[in-house]
Amino acid sequence: MAKKPVTSRRGRFFKLAGMTASVAGQYAGQRARRLFRSENDEGAQSESYTRMADQIADTLGELKGAVMKVGQIASQTQDFLPKEFSDALEKLQKEAPPMPFEVIVGQIESELGKPVSELFEYLQETPYAAASIGQVHRARLHDGTDVIVKIQYPGVDESCDSDLKQLRMALRLGGLLKMPKESVDRLFAEIRERLKEELDYENEARNIELFREFHKDQPWVLIPSVAKSHSTRRVLTMELVEGDHVSKVTRDRYDQDTINLIGHRIFMLMADQLFRFQCIHGDPHAGNFAYRPDGSIVMYDFGCVKKLKPEIIAAYRNALVSALEEDYEALDRHLIDLGARVGSQPAVDEAYYAMWRDILVVPFEDREVPYNFAEADIHKRVAEKTSTVFKYLDYFKPPVESIFIDRMIAGHYWMLKRLGVQAAFREELERYLKA
Repeated sequence: MAKKPVTSRRGRFFKLAGMTASVAGQYAGQRARRLFRSENDEGAQSESYTRMADQIADTLGELKGAVMKVGQIASQTQDFLPKEFSDALEKLQKEAPPMPFEVIVGQIESELGKPVSELFEYLQETPYAAASIGQVHRARLHDGTDVIVKIQYPGVDESCDSDLKQLRMALRLGGLLKMPKESVDRLFAEIRERLKEELDYENEARNIELFREFHKDQPWVLIPSVAKSHSTRRVLTMELVEGDHVSKVTRDRYDQDTINLIGHRIFMLMADQLFRFQCIHGDPHAGNFAYRPDGSIVMYDFGCVKKLKPEIIAAYRNALVSALEEDYEALDRHLIDLGARVGSQPAVDEAYYAMWRDILVVPFEDREVPYNFAEADIHKRVAEKTSTVFKYLDYFKPPVESIFIDRMIAGHYWMLKRLGVQAAFREELERYLKA
């Protein structure tokens, strides 16, 4: 029999508190047993971690919301938690167990104030997609319009802060956190800020209209429109606009020229949002984009949008120009303007900048010969050099204002790689930098 979902704030608190007490008890027992072993039994420790991790992953998957979002992020972060924990959380990244249909119907009727039968010609029971803070169902309006309905799970927004505090306590008492307190503070603060935005579907509706206006002169950018009559803070109804997930962009339907065209258009999307609109789609993972064989790109999920200050855009542009021209003295100044460099520290060794430039600028080196993103190994080369960061640890700081830019670029790098794009972007980049 399926478990009854926990949707009240009180119920979520007790569920998490029970998990925390259990994990803390297991950790205490593990430490006590170590005292009676002559050697550190790594097998026993790994087994204990696996038990704790499975229990936490099961609880987070059941509760969803803020705690599941942390679990998804943790599963991708090597230095956050022990390997056993990250492995157990991978299932949260791959599949979010759906909420029972009667709970979804209750949430829709509570938000929109009418029975589902009056609101829709039909509402498909099987979810179109399920995620951490809500799930999506296909439906049809009574006027015949096919739509998707995004429904926020009950209790998620009211419980966000207490959920995060309780999960953090569980990880700390279970001896699972592997990061300094300051890093944990920053991580949880970022998750909280992002979640608050994502939990407001009215804010997302405004973002959708904003980006539809941005891209109105680019017919190859497809952004679903909002059905305002069927949308609230916790329910968002949009026209159904379908495309192929990146995993479905196969050679039998997409030739290399079409893939390259899509690659150029992805680059234009990024550059236009950054340099022309100064407002970016801040969550560029594979599930938020789809493609069509005519080269069109479909964009979904505008819960995470970052509006950028003009001075940040100017500093970012200047830093890119300096890097391309190998003017490292100017690059150092512009990174200070960007908020990435501590201005009170002396200038950074130019050889250090040159090392990173030679890694990161590779796709833009040649004006004529296309760069093959399918064979790109920039991520591996960056990983090999991360140890050099410690030498200049006091010289740099997290660039708070531009962190979403870096996230956008990294997300689209992986998209271009998965698509197998072959393209030379240097001339396009220079046009945007001169504009």
